[in-house]
Amino acid sequence: MTSDVRYIIRQAVIAALYVVLTFIVSPVAYGPIQFRISEILVLLSFYRRDYILGLVLGCLIVNFFSPMFLADVIFGTLATALSVFLISRSKNLFLASLYPVIINGVIIGAELYFVLKEPLLLSMSYVALGEFLAVSVLGVLTFRILSKSKAFLELIEANQNV
Repeated sequence: MTSDVRYIIRQAVIAALYVVLTFIVSPVAYGPIQFRISEILVLLSFYRRDYILGLVLGCLIVNFFSPMFLADVIFGTLATALSVFLISRSKNLFLASLYPVIINGVIIGAELYFVLKEPLLLSMSYVALGEFLAVSVLGVLTFRILSKSKAFLELIEANQNV
């Protein structure tokens, strides 16, 4: 299998995982209080920068189903793109996990304020809290455990920060 085909398959699998994990928790994946279990996957970009494309694509796809539709497609996807870009350049997993907490808290919180007329600071706080629980707590714990496995690191073809 050529490296181009492997790359395309890898990105498609990452995007599909993001979509499925978001839809599993869809009642709480959108809106003022959100918790996307799929956000754990953003930490994959800590291990391989080229996972960014699949993560952003997965986020873009699920944002088409958001009650804030176009705003979420644009700004929600932008928040994820910024987060995974910064995560991919980080040297510490926990500190890397704080990028989506801050970025999504600000961008999605503002989006909820402007589109759904939710209270600004409360929206920012709720989104940041959901991101913190998903990425900084559950995600970091999951990846710290998984990264002790050589088989896992080989599976994701980890090539940085480990």
